[in-house]
Amino acid sequence: MNIFIVEDDRAIREMERYALQNSGFDVTEFSDAEQFCQVLQVQIPDLILLDIMLPGQDGLTLLEQLRKNPKTERVPVMMVTAKTTEMDKVKGLDTGADDYITKPFGVMELISRVKALLRRSQSAPQKRVYEYQGIALDDTGHSVTANGIPCELTFKEYELLKYLISNLHTVLTREQIMSRVWEFEYEGESRTIDMHIKTLRKKLGECGSAIKTVRNVGYKMGE
Repeated sequence: MNIFIVEDDRAIREMERYALQNSGFDVTEFSDAEQFCQVLQVQIPDLILLDIMLPGQDGLTLLEQLRKNPKTERVPVMMVTAKTTEMDKVKGLDTGADDYITKPFGVMELISRVKALLRRSQSAPQKRVYEYQGIALDDTGHSVTANGIPCELTFKEYELLKYLISNLHTVLTREQIMSRVWEFEYEGESRTIDMHIKTLRKKLGECGSAIKTVRNVGYKMGE
């Protein structure tokens, strides 16, 4: 599961990332609303940790936008803030926050609240769609289109594409790909990954160029 952290305080952001990653979550960090909104156009997370006091656009305004967008209206959002008054909490919850945690907080409390919120949100089905340069992957319907044309992918091709597109602009090593998609440790044999990338690009047609080779490292989707 992928969690987005929107927090301008670097120390707090790194603490949250470290705690969540140690609990088995994939984490993407943002220091401001602009960067967060750009990535949100192509990737929808499973949960968002959102600070109220952000540079530029504040967290409550951002939350209102999330709840008005059909793609993000059901994504669970936990407000993380230094504000402690009851009215601040009420305003956050009334705007559409699913939970609220006040700084300073303990790591164990954060993880417990995140897991509880995810359990609640999973009781209702959510449509998760990843889009990038003509590629659309609907994880609810387990379908893929390239420039509107359906693509028939094998299970591993689908999982490989999902891993790439859900980690947009991030270089993924062969070790990471082998561990996540094939679920065993990488032992220096890259042929399996390389052949799947080759066939995946072919099936995606013109859109296949979105998958970039990073020489001697691995692959990524995006610039």
